[in-house]
Order: sequence, then C-alpha cells, then structure tokens
Amino acid sequence: MSFNSIIVLGHFINPISDKKAVFYPNGAMLLTRTKSSPKYKIKKIGHQKQILKLKNEQTDILDYSDHIIVPSFFDMHFHWVQDAVRKMPKDNLLKWLEKYTFPAEAKFQNKKYAKKEAAIFFKRLIATGTLGGACYSSIHDHALEYAMEEAKGDFIIGNVLMTMNSPKNLTQSKKEAIQSVKKLSGKYKEKYALTPRFAIATDPETMSETSKIAKKNKSFMQSHLSETKNEIHFVKSLYKDLPGFKKGKSYTEIYKKVGMLGPKCIMGHGIHLEPEELNILAKTKTSIAHCPTSNAPHRELGLGSGLFDFKKSEKNGVRWALASDIGGGPYVSMLDVMRSFVEQNKKAGVSGADYKKALFRSTLAGAEILKLDKKKGNFELGKEANFVVLPKLKLSKADDVNSILAKIIKIPKRRTQLDSLPVAVYYQGKCLFSQ
Repeated sequence: MSFNSIIVLGHFINPISDKKAVFYPNGAMLLTRTKSSPKYKIKKIGHQKQILKLKNEQTDILDYSDHIIVPSFFDMHFHWVQDAVRKMPKDNLLKWLEKYTFPAEAKFQNKKYAKKEAAIFFKRLIATGTLGGACYSSIHDHALEYAMEEAKGDFIIGNVLMTMNSPKNLTQSKKEAIQSVKKLSGKYKEKYALTPRFAIATDPETMSETSKIAKKNKSFMQSHLSETKNEIHFVKSLYKDLPGFKKGKSYTEIYKKVGMLGPKCIMGHGIHLEPEELNILAKTKTSIAHCPTSNAPHRELGLGSGLFDFKKSEKNGVRWALASDIGGGPYVSMLDVMRSFVEQNKKAGVSGADYKKALFRSTLAGAEILKLDKKKGNFELGKEANFVVLPKLKLSKADDVNSILAKIIKIPKRRTQLDSLPVAVYYQGKCLFSQ
C-alpha cells in the first residue's frame, strides 16, 4: 500500500548551528508527499501526542520510540577507491600514497573489479547513514561512472587527475585529463567535481584548462591543500621554477592562479595554512573539509598530519565541514569522525569542540557547502525526510544534545562497530537500510 503520509516516532535531534540543536524527546515527525512526487518531506515535527492526532487511514506509522534520530550525514571528503587501504600503516603521507594507495587505485583499471567494488562500498556507506558529500574516484572514467550509478543520496564525485609525479600506470597525458573532464563534467554537470589530486600530481596547465570547463558546466571542484608540512615543501620546491609561479608565496596561491578556488570548491585538510592563505580562502568563499580521523596520530591509525585549527578558520570567515577522508581515515562512519573531532580537541585543550558542533558540521554544514541546505541537512519544515535511526537510549532529565550524542557514540565496545551502529537509514522517506 502506498501511503500519502508517514509519522515517525522517536527522540529527534535537529542541528541548527554550531551552538544550537533542538531536541524533541518522545517526538514525532509528520512526512507528506504529493501525488506527483515519491519524495516525502517534513510537514511537522513536535511531541508525539500532537502529531499523532494528524494521522488518518492513509498514514503509516514508523515506530522508533526511544531511538535517537538525526539527519543523514554529509561526508565532505573521501576516496571510495581507497577502501582497501584504510588501515594500512601510515608513517608518512607521500610514502603511504606510493606504497599502498596508488597500487590499490591502479586495480580500478579493471572494469569488472571497479563495478563490483562500487556496489559493495556504496551499499556499506548507506548503512552508516552517509547520504551526501564530496567523493574522489580513481583516474578511470568507468570507475567514476560506476560510483555515480551506485551512490544513493546527494554526492558530488570526481575522477582524480594525475599528469605528473605519479606512477606510470596512473599517469595521464594533459590531453587525456582534459578530455576526461570535458566528457564527465558535461555529462554529470553539478554532480561532477573537477578533482586534480593535488598540485604535486596535476600540472598547472591542466588545472587551468579544466577549471574553465568545470565552471562552464557549473560543476564543483575539489583537491587537497596543506595536509602535511613535507607536502607543502614539495609543492613550493616544484612550482618555484615553473613559469608564472616564481613569485607565488603559498600553496593556496597556486590553486588561485589556476582558477580552482571559489564558492563551489572544497579543499581537503587545510591544516598548515598561513594567515594570508586563510584570507584568500575566505575572499573566494572556498571551503575546507576537515578530516580528524585521517589527521589523527599514528596510534589511532591516522596519518599524524596535525590538528586543524577550526577557530582560526572561523575567525577568518572560512567555511568548513567534517569528513572521513577514507582511506587516510580508517573508519567509514561519520559518527567516528565526530568522536575524533571532539576527543582530539579535548586532549589539545581546545574549547568549543563538542558533539553539538560536530553534528552540525556533519549534516547541515555539508549541505550548505553543496548548496543543498534549502532542501536537506536538518529537520526544518519543507525539507526532505533524510534521517538516521540510532540505537535506543534511556534518557535522564539531565541529558542534553551533547550528553546524548556522547552516550550513543560510546555504545559500541570497539570503534569499528560505529560503522554498523545505525538501526535504519531513510532517504526522502524511503528506507534504504534496516537492520
């Protein structure tokens, strides 16, 4: 039977900003759709008794009483083709890429392998509650197309461009890279992301030409910026002798010069940025994807790149959101990213990094960067019904959003179990996953 409306019962957390999230204990959410659309949208949210009065014979009831329900997650920087190397030893970024990542990505040249892996990965991603974000594929056009077919939700995806300083089997000519972007950006438009791997692996001419193509097609752009100090040193030593870049002072200026920066550009990491670089990012409205699990110390299976200074970014007016950076990040779940963000800042004595902020930066902040916040990202009326049902939790009168999320994230005995914590995941009111 097809229902015109659905009432969802549970404890709802609605993120509004870094400092505000509305909690609806014993709440309910009324979802409705029109005859012409299969998408369910949020009509009302409030106390169960009030919302249940609105049901009729065409209303289905989804009873998740005592469960915590949050908006679906946005992961703003991850490499689906690095799934196999998430837990490999990570002594050094550039060495890790050479030893583990590049060989893993080369396997995606095989179409059968790429198609099979795309189906496996995106099915598992849905089960974690991630239904949006910014994704990196390999250099291979077919791998990106398989990812586009399997990704459910609101993702931008790009095939990395690698024209220099790369393994032979992953190196494209300038012509090949540009033709690939012309084809895929033209086909997928705003769902495509121009993706130079980073300034070390993609020559400036290719970045410049492809950024023009991306802007023409209203595609997004993404790359890596200032993840580690040795990476920054390599970039500067590489570009100081290139025509047109000899006077450049920073890594960020390189991307600015080739036309990469802007309101539709997302730069991964941005840990070691100088004040003038933050100023450039703010002026161009470029966003940063912060990846705490990837940047975490080696003992936590991260690359040990350092702690992102979110306060400095915010003070300078730079937009940012959270991300997993699979496979630099060892875990798929955004719940683990939230945990890592809170715990790393706590250990460093940084105030303000609580779970309320982490939830906002894993939901609505990502939707805002992708220009989807009018339709998605939280439980505001009129938005799509995209949500994650988390385990049951016995509440006390003293509980608030921070304590509730902390308890939920600490439920698993092992961090890897956070990947399978969601009880159910819904997109536009349709169940995509249920345990």
